[in-house]
Amino acid sequence: MDIKTISEIIGSIGTFLAVSSAAWIYYRNSRLERAKWQAHLYEKFYEKPDLKRVREILDSDDEISLEITKLIRDESPEFTDYLNFFEFVAFLKKSKQLKIDEVDDLFGYYLDCLNRRSDIQVYVSKRGYELLSELLAELKKEHK
Repeated sequence: MDIKTISEIIGSIGTFLAVSSAAWIYYRNSRLERAKWQAHLYEKFYEKPDLKRVREILDSDDEISLEITKLIRDESPEFTDYLNFFEFVAFLKKSKQLKIDEVDDLFGYYLDCLNRRSDIQVYVSKRGYELLSELLAELKKEHK
């Protein structure tokens, strides 16, 4: 082997190592970024009082809940904030900042509470929550 061949081999190995290192750093950073989003969303969802109030209302087994009907009818700021929160979660999922299983692990139960009520699904689809509507449909398929 001549020096040119040896230098090409060394250059190829160096390029491979650089690309591998960059891919590993990207993978590690993307996992870290998703973990930060998860922690931030968790804190916001589970600690914000107005979201807590809506969570408690929606966490009802009552098929004919007057409180849920009132939330929808009155379009209370707490209810729209709640839906906007999940619209943002759906945006993060669509932009690949969060994975569907991460969304499901963090908020699956409460998204299922939205999915259980056809009146909420109609409201979500008619009021411009397209990403949330898509997310709810995707979770409904996964939970079958």
